[in-house]
Amino acid sequence: MPALVIAEVRPRAAEKLGEYSAAAASTIAAFGGEFVHRGKFVEALSGSTTGHGLGIIRFPDLQAAKDWFMSPEYQAIVPLREEAADMSFRLYEVAG
Repeated sequence: MPALVIAEVRPRAAEKLGEYSAAAASTIAAFGGEFVHRGKFVEALSGSTTGHGLGIIRFPDLQAAKDWFMSPEYQAIVPLREEAADMSFRLYEVAG
């Protein structure tokens, strides 16, 4: 079953975020992943939240997503990610 990684992004340094995004793209592709959507927070229609960006990445399955996140190639760019933005990642299995 396909899996989605949802990344919430609170940018710190725009130029570093561009570098990180470019570096992350090749690591994602290596595990069969692809960006489904990128977007900028507009408003909360219900509940409370803080503004941030969002990225949705689709992988062939849960294991591919986990393997990508823990891969040496991706882990090597984590310091750049931490300079660029505060990010949280959540893993979902696609239903149906």
